[in-house]
Formats: sequence, structure tokens, C-alpha cells
Amino acid sequence: MRRPVPTRKAIVVYLMASSQAVDLAEAAVRGGADMIELGIPFSDPLADGPVIRQAAEAALAEGMNTARALELVRELRQRVDVPIVPMTYAALLEAYGWRRFDEELEAAGGDSMIVADLPVDVYPDLRRIQLVAPTSTDERIRLGAEASDGWLYLVTLTGTTGARADLSPQLPPLVERTRRVTDLPLYAGFGISTPQHAAAACALCDGVVVGSRALQVAQDGPDALAAFVATLREAVDAV
Repeated sequence: MRRPVPTRKAIVVYLMASSQAVDLAEAAVRGGADMIELGIPFSDPLADGPVIRQAAEAALAEGMNTARALELVRELRQRVDVPIVPMTYAALLEAYGWRRFDEELEAAGGDSMIVADLPVDVYPDLRRIQLVAPTSTDERIRLGAEASDGWLYLVTLTGTTGARADLSPQLPPLVERTRRVTDLPLYAGFGISTPQHAAAACALCDGVVVGSRALQVAQDGPDALAAFVATLREAVDAV
């Protein structure tokens, strides 16, 4: 991470790279977000559920691509002072150029990256945030923690992203196993969509990533997103 990991319980808001992303990111930070995860649209996003897939399709239709997403990072850096972390897929970086992307991201003011489908032992010197899941072995968790850049992303459930009614019961044992091998901050994502989910997750770990629900709320505009993030902030701060 180029910018410090938040010292308080963190709220990471996922937004799709689009023509609205800068205004929405600014609103999310106004509401209390500590970090922006910027999705780069991909035609075959294996880890993503229907809400993020639809957002990706809309972004691709308006001409968004990797180069334009990096321009958005540069513009965002002028507007917000929180970490900005693009989330992408290996096929996009293979086409764009791994080193080229890394260098241009840093020059634009980005703070790290997430590559959802890149194994930890591929391009190990590429600084990125690693993901671990309930299906990860203890050894995979250890390797991911050792290689992760600043914090570790805990995928709370088996499956794709998307808002759900309840916090995954798979999260507590995953946090317990991960705490045994690392002191890195642990942020939980996938399926976290309400203030109650955020508070329950932050009682166990160090922050949450909210994606699908944030995108749904963002359809009503920046003010609606800021108000939603403020409810997450209030719930998390009460933990």
C-alpha cells in the first residue's frame, strides 16, 4: 500500500470504473469510506455476481477499458485522499502488460491492486492485495498473507459477489484460521450489504468491502451513496 492502511475499522466501497465513478467515489468518501476499490470492467468476471456484471456491461458499452480506468485513478487522486485500489482480472493485465499497468497505476496515484484470478505464486513480485476464502487451505492462507500488500481480503463465502440477507457463517472460522498466521488487517467482502452485516463483520475483523449493494444504491446518485455509506460508518464505529 502506498497510503497507510486505515487505523480505524475500515469501510472499502467498490465502484465500477465509469463516467460516474469520480463523483460517486467523492460521495462515498464524504459518507465515511476509507478506501475506494475501482472495478475495471471485464467481459467474463468469474468472481462477480449479477449486479457487478451488469455494471461492467454498462461500463464496457460506454467505452471503458483499462487505459481509461487508469485515467480515472489519476482524476480520483485529485479529488480524494483515501487509498484507491483497482480490481481487475489476469486476462486484462496480460493484454495490457503487467509491468506497464503497475507502473502507470503508481504514476496515476493508485495504491495497490486486486487481481481476482491470479494465483499467489504467479508474478509474486507484483504488489497486490491477496484474497483468501473459506475453501483456502491453511497453507494457502499463510502464503496469501505473506504476499499481500497492506491487508488481506477475506472472501466470506463460496460463490460470487452479491447482496445477501445474512452474513456468511463461514466468516468466523475463516477469521480464526487467518489470525493464527498473520497480523495483517483483515477486510471481509462478498455478501456484505447492510449496516448490520458491516457491524457483525467488524466485530470479527478490521474492515469490510461493500460492492453490490453500493452499486445498487449508487444508481440513485451520489447523495444516496453518501447517505448509505454514512449508515455503514455509524454501525461500524459503534462496534
